[in-house]
Amino acid sequence: MISFEFAPDLPPQGGGLNGVDDDGRSRRDGTMWMASAGIITAVIGQGVLPLAWAMAQLGWLTGLAALLIFAAAIICASVLLANCYRTGDSIIGERNLTYMDAIRNILGGANVKLCELVYCLNLFGVVIGFTIAASMSMTAINRSNCFHDKGDKSPCQSFSYPYTIAFGITEIVLSQIRNFDKWPKISIVAAVMSLTYSTIGLALGIAKVAENGEVKGSLTGISLGTVTQTQKIWRSFQALGNIVFAYSFAILFIEIQDTIKSPPPEAKTMRKATLISVAGLALFYLLCGSMGYGAFGDMAPGHLLAGFGFFSPYWLIDLSNAAITIHLVIAYQVHAQPLFAFMEKQFITSEIEIEIPIPGFRSSYTLCVFQLIWRTIFVIATTVISMLLPFFNEVIGLVGALGFWPLTVYFPVEMYIAQMKIHKWSTKWIGLQILSIACLIISIAATMGSIAGIVLRLQSYKPFGTSY
Repeated sequence: MISFEFAPDLPPQGGGLNGVDDDGRSRRDGTMWMASAGIITAVIGQGVLPLAWAMAQLGWLTGLAALLIFAAAIICASVLLANCYRTGDSIIGERNLTYMDAIRNILGGANVKLCELVYCLNLFGVVIGFTIAASMSMTAINRSNCFHDKGDKSPCQSFSYPYTIAFGITEIVLSQIRNFDKWPKISIVAAVMSLTYSTIGLALGIAKVAENGEVKGSLTGISLGTVTQTQKIWRSFQALGNIVFAYSFAILFIEIQDTIKSPPPEAKTMRKATLISVAGLALFYLLCGSMGYGAFGDMAPGHLLAGFGFFSPYWLIDLSNAAITIHLVIAYQVHAQPLFAFMEKQFITSEIEIEIPIPGFRSSYTLCVFQLIWRTIFVIATTVISMLLPFFNEVIGLVGALGFWPLTVYFPVEMYIAQMKIHKWSTKWIGLQILSIACLIISIAATMGSIAGIVLRLQSYKPFGTSY
């Protein structure tokens, strides 16, 4: 998943009267199709990798139903959020440029602090998931080359922690580059990489099903005997967390909507864009999850492209995992830089800066001491946690579960109620609360399942001893 944090003073985007919008900011020229493409390229990514495993836990019946039900829930919540782009009047009200702006202007009070806390914790968990996935992919490249040299039956075990450390060192360096996530081509490169490995994963799944000559799997998922009844329950809950992680983009929603031209009203255009993009995502996820599950059945790997359900062609496995690594190197910064900026704004009152000359250039690099220390500590913390808890599906499930209800459902519902002045205990109010409570129950179940999975894995886990 790619995240974007657009700056309030957006660069000029098209013409119009004096090149400005109704509020004096640069005129926007985004369309429904551009917004749809923005959502799709922003969301497709790491969330694709565990879908086959999630399907294996739930089975054909519940797995396909979950993918469709969550898509419907995301559409409903997004329609509510689209109406919160402008405060007060949805046509002429003040524009909210970010998700946090909408919370601040519509709800205010303690909701702002609560959202900031959830937002920061969510970003922290997401980058830990990125670190685990990247180390698995780098390890997979090493193993793939070993299998190519020694045969598919060779042990070819490889420890993941050297690759985790290498990823962490890379992120420490990139973290010192201010606004790295705002570089013009960075999001394009990340989007190309995510679409590349997602498409490869789907293609390999289709090829594997054709090679097997049958579609594996069952209606109810992984069979008892392979796991216990208790494990099946917890893993089913955990699978829900993996699925909601794949659909999460609420934090990006307002920023994408802020690129749409008006008239017609942005909310109207964004509702259509959401329907098109989420329908496209649901179809793609159905294909990826179904082909992965159909190819491997109960034995579907947790990380589709690093679990070595696929052994060949080796060059394609290497290409897909290299694309994952490049994407996650960038995605880490795209998610972490807004958190860096937020924390530095809160705590920096006076900064010690050191000018470092760059050989061959007239300009120099300004090193901020607090930035160096804080960002380095942050990356080290995420790297160490990733080595201590290198459990991809469990961590992704936990992050997805913890972020789903508050960010995707609760705050949009509450903002919509406040924005539209819906009376308490009215039919619409009751319907919105039912949606919120149902999603809360799902989040709690997925959280419990993911925590149970981590606890179970810890019983047989040796720190820094993970190998694949």
